Amino acid sequence: MRLMTMYVAQSALTFLYITFLTILGERMATKMRSDLFKKLLHHDMAFFDSHKTGELSARLNADVQEFKSSFKLCVSQGLRTFAQTIGCIGSLYFLSPTMTMYTVAVVPGIILAGSAIGAGLRQLSRRAQAQSATASAVSDEALTNMRTIRAFAMEKLESKLFDNEIDKARSMQEQLGIGIGLFQAGTNLFLNGMILSVLYGGSNLISKGEMTPGALMSFLVSAQTIQRSLSQLSIIFGTAIKGWTAGGRVLQFCRLEPSIPMDTGVCIPYHTLWGDIKFENVSFSYPTRPGHTVFENLTLTIPAGQVVALCGPSGEGKSTITHLLERFYEPKSGRVTLDGQDLKELNVEWLRGQVIGLISQEPVLFATSVEENIRYGRPDATDEEVRDAARAAHVDEFVSRFPNGYSTIVGERGAQLSGGQKQRIAIARAILKNPPILILDEATSALDSQSEQLVQEALNSVMKGRTVLVIAHRLSTIRSAQLIYVIKDKKALESGTHEQLMAKKGSLYKKLVEAHNVE
Repeated sequence: MRLMTMYVAQSALTFLYITFLTILGERMATKMRSDLFKKLLHHDMAFFDSHKTGELSARLNADVQEFKSSFKLCVSQGLRTFAQTIGCIGSLYFLSPTMTMYTVAVVPGIILAGSAIGAGLRQLSRRAQAQSATASAVSDEALTNMRTIRAFAMEKLESKLFDNEIDKARSMQEQLGIGIGLFQAGTNLFLNGMILSVLYGGSNLISKGEMTPGALMSFLVSAQTIQRSLSQLSIIFGTAIKGWTAGGRVLQFCRLEPSIPMDTGVCIPYHTLWGDIKFENVSFSYPTRPGHTVFENLTLTIPAGQVVALCGPSGEGKSTITHLLERFYEPKSGRVTLDGQDLKELNVEWLRGQVIGLISQEPVLFATSVEENIRYGRPDATDEEVRDAARAAHVDEFVSRFPNGYSTIVGERGAQLSGGQKQRIAIARAILKNPPILILDEATSALDSQSEQLVQEALNSVMKGRTVLVIAHRLSTIRSAQLIYVIKDKKALESGTHEQLMAKKGSLYKKLVEAHNVE
């Protein structure tokens, strides 16, 4: 009966320890994923310019999973191994203190050697996991841009690129495996040598009458138990290296602080917000291309409540102005102000979430319904407000023809819609947001003539009473702007109305108009 009670107790404890370890591991992994994802969401754009999406995804998923698995294995196996080892060392000391001291005297040296080898293996593991992340980035990019790959028949090239990256990862993982194998082989050799030493020393003690054969057998059994435990520990050591490295890669990003804080700064009260924007002697270059200067002492003013247009040759930095206004990046020198206040003093979350609305030349939709994509502009909007914004942007015209209407799933990045349809949904999203400052970066570039006319009418009504910045290559769309800037040679080269710039002798704007044949 007593034995039965012990078995039941063992089963209950086994259940509790496995359950506890599972809950602990899963909650730890969930917390790590959540913290890392929040951290990534708050990093500035310079961070994402220098890191591929696939690499970030690998840290968010594969590295956290590797750490969780290693943690659970190391805790479950490690505790048992340590308990067995410590218990058996106590038994050895009880049987023969002299032999025990000789046996364990070399252990500290072995631990130091193992630590040195472990440091090298961790470094190799970091490189191997980084290479695996690079391979994941290549595959993610290819799968995301599958239509382009098919259009250019580049399946073989992409497959070759991926094979090259995974071959590098395989080579590094093999080197890591060989290193771990050598460590475990050395550990086993040492442990077997320890058993031989026990036999040799025990036989000498028996011959001197200092130890009985039974005590030697007991000592040998305990020593072999230690050998098996330490052999298992060497296997755990290899797993721990991978988990340690994966956890370190996750914590590396968790500890990074964004250069542009999101939750600090002041908010201008809505009833005192006018929307007057100034760029004062702004110089800027992208962090990933510090040697290429985009602007040098750029100065321009976007008066409150007016429609201001930017034009100029491609690559002169027109869209960069919107990036600085949204505070995706910081100027190297000079400042950008809103109603006289430096953007650095303002709350970024408030600025982007409530003040500025952006319709870019490459509208990005999420893989959810049409309705949810429009509601992204203002999550607390009612269904009727969403429909009103859709009608204003002429989205209702094509959505009403879909079998599922506004519940239609648009696909990843809006792949199920045409370019013009995606653009109109993006416009509806901005209309629903109703921001005091509206940025139209080639907002009608993807529309046909009929759709452009309809959307332009909607935009004209939406632009009333707010500050609007328009960027366009098709100069016909900016002729009615109250102020036009020509961006060239890292500065605002010319400014004025359409009529003023056309009347200016030798103006670049006039040459651009003539080149586009819109005069």
